[in-house]
Amino acid sequence: MGSLKEERKTTGWAARDPSGLLSPYTYPLRNTGAEDVVIKVICCGVCHTDLHQIKNDLGMSNYPMVPGHEVVGEVLEVGPEVTKFKVGDCVGVGCLVGCCNNCHPCNAEVEQYCNKKIWSYNDVYTDGKPTQGGFAGSMVVHQKFVVSIPEGMSPEQVAPLLCAGVTVYSPLNHFGLKGSGLKGGILGLGGVGHMGVLIAKAMGHHVTVISSSDKKKEEALDVLGADDYLISSDAARMQELADSFDYIIDTVPVHHPLEPSLSLLKLDGKLIIMGVINVPLQFVSPLLMLGRKTITGTFIGSMKETQEMLEFCKEKGVRSTIEMVKMDYVNTAMERLAKNDVRYRFVVDVAGSNLENE
Repeated sequence: MGSLKEERKTTGWAARDPSGLLSPYTYPLRNTGAEDVVIKVICCGVCHTDLHQIKNDLGMSNYPMVPGHEVVGEVLEVGPEVTKFKVGDCVGVGCLVGCCNNCHPCNAEVEQYCNKKIWSYNDVYTDGKPTQGGFAGSMVVHQKFVVSIPEGMSPEQVAPLLCAGVTVYSPLNHFGLKGSGLKGGILGLGGVGHMGVLIAKAMGHHVTVISSSDKKKEEALDVLGADDYLISSDAARMQELADSFDYIIDTVPVHHPLEPSLSLLKLDGKLIIMGVINVPLQFVSPLLMLGRKTITGTFIGSMKETQEMLEFCKEKGVRSTIEMVKMDYVNTAMERLAKNDVRYRFVVDVAGSNLENE
C-alpha cells in the first residue's frame, strides 16, 4: 500500500499568463525526500529576472508561475539524511534547486554552470513536477541548494545577497580580484550594481561608478560610498582615466558600446559582463590586443561562493538598500521595477503577508 499521508500544499502568488499579473495560487509541495529541507518563507527579494520570467520576455515561461529566487526562511522539517540543517535554522535559497552532480562543473563545485541545472522556478524537478519560487508560504529544497544564514544577519538584508550579491562576489573571487587596493569600475547602478559597489568597497577597492548621466552621482558617492563617479560621455575624464582600471563590472542589461569600458582598463584588465543582453555586442579587436584585455562573463555563483559571500558580508557589515513591501503590493512593485523606480531592491515580507487574499 502507498502512503496515505496527506499531500502538503502551500499558497503563493503566481502569474497565469504573459501579462505577468500575480495572484494567489495554491499548489502541492513535493514529498520530503531524504535530503530535503522544508522551509517556511520569511521574505523574498524581487529580481529583474522575475519580471522577465513572469512576462515571458525570454520566450520560455510556463504558467502558472510563482517567481522569487532570493529566499530567506526558517527550517520546518528535514529529511532523515539532512546533515547541514536542523529545525528552526534560518536559511537561504537562491536561483538554483538542482543539478546533475556528475558533470565537470558539478565535480568542480561550480554547479551554476551545469547544463542540467534546475531553476528555483519555471523549471521541472527530477520528479517531473514544476518548480515554484519564493513568493510563497513554503518550499521544499535539497540541502545542497540551501545556505545557512550567519547569526545576527536580518532576513530582509540577506535576501538580495542570494542573487545580486553572489553575482558580483563570484567574478571577483574567481578572477583573483579580492585583494585590497585594486581599482574597479561599476557600470550601471541597479540591483546588481549597487551590490557591486558595496562588496568591492568592503574588499578595500577604489570604486568608480560609471554612468551615462549625473542622475545617480549623489547617491553613488554619498549613500553607497563610491570613491568616484564617471560620466561616460565626458571625453576629458574618460581620457584622464584611460588604462587605469583593474576590472569593470558591466551590469547594463541593454545594448551598449563596449569600447569606452575597454579603453578604461589597464594591462590585463577585465571587463566582466553581467547584464543579460540578447542582441550581439561589438568591439574592435586592437582594443583588446594592445592591452591583453579580457571580455568575460560570469553567472550567479556556486553554493560554496554563496555561503562564503554571506560570511564575508557579515564580517564586513555589508548592508543592501531595500524597500520592504507586502505581497498585496507586489504587482505595483513589478511595475515600478520595470521603470527602475526602486532603491535598490524590493523585498517581499512573505511571512507578514496574507497570501490567500488579493
